[in-house]
Amino acid sequence: MNKAERGEPRSALSIMLTFTDTHCHLNFDAFEDDLPDVLQNALENSLDRIMLPGTDVASSQLGIKIAQDYPQCYAAVGIHPNDAKKWTNESLSALRQLAQNQSKVLAIGEIGLDYYRDWSTPEQQNRIFLQQLDLAKELQLPVIIHIREALEDTFRILFQWQTEMKEQHLPLADRPGVLHAFPGNLEEAMQGVQHHFKIGVGGPVTFKNAKERQIMVQELPLDAIVLETDAPFLTPHPHRGKRNEPAYIPLIAEKIAALKGIPIGRVSEITTQNAYELFHW
Repeated sequence: MNKAERGEPRSALSIMLTFTDTHCHLNFDAFEDDLPDVLQNALENSLDRIMLPGTDVASSQLGIKIAQDYPQCYAAVGIHPNDAKKWTNESLSALRQLAQNQSKVLAIGEIGLDYYRDWSTPEQQNRIFLQQLDLAKELQLPVIIHIREALEDTFRILFQWQTEMKEQHLPLADRPGVLHAFPGNLEEAMQGVQHHFKIGVGGPVTFKNAKERQIMVQELPLDAIVLETDAPFLTPHPHRGKRNEPAYIPLIAEKIAALKGIPIGRVSEITTQNAYELFHW
């Protein structure tokens, strides 16, 4: 069922614009029953590119399959910190093998640190984080970074990794990755930008109580921002409480435009270019 059949008009915001969703879990069970319709709605709302991060080997494999079936979709492969216990002696080689699909696998992720959950110990998380960063360096693929209550450790590891690549004159140092659903303040975001990371901005920027996040986005350079949904999670206003999907990206762009006092077309143009520079898709 497409948007018209659902009785939902195509967003006027998206007409004649182009958007990207740099973080969308279409490889999760939430989209198992209506994936073609979700992707059709995305196309009707001018979504030109969609990145599907993996959270373990199985979801990485499914992300690649979806990307092969749908031209607008691309995949990242990785093991999420909350799934660090799934890491085995074969995990790294499995991810390396999956990443050989160079036309569709354009990043390593979703990887990082999450000290909020206790599903994996910090030691487990740090160990697999470092190994996956090494893989990204080896393959010269940008990383999609998850951070939750672990900003200090994540920055320490990431910045050392990026600085070493810069000293080695590796091209990836200039496009090392994206800080997904960035949890920090403006000063902390600018530290990431200074190390050439993009800042992922999603649905929470539209929430009424997200004043600090809105200040951060308002002050960030537009060329540091990429758009993301994290679907099926973090649905933007006014659809909060429902399943998120890529078609809602224009709502996020609209809020950024309002915060910055610029046309939404400018947000569309620059964030789409930012995503292209990051993923080379």
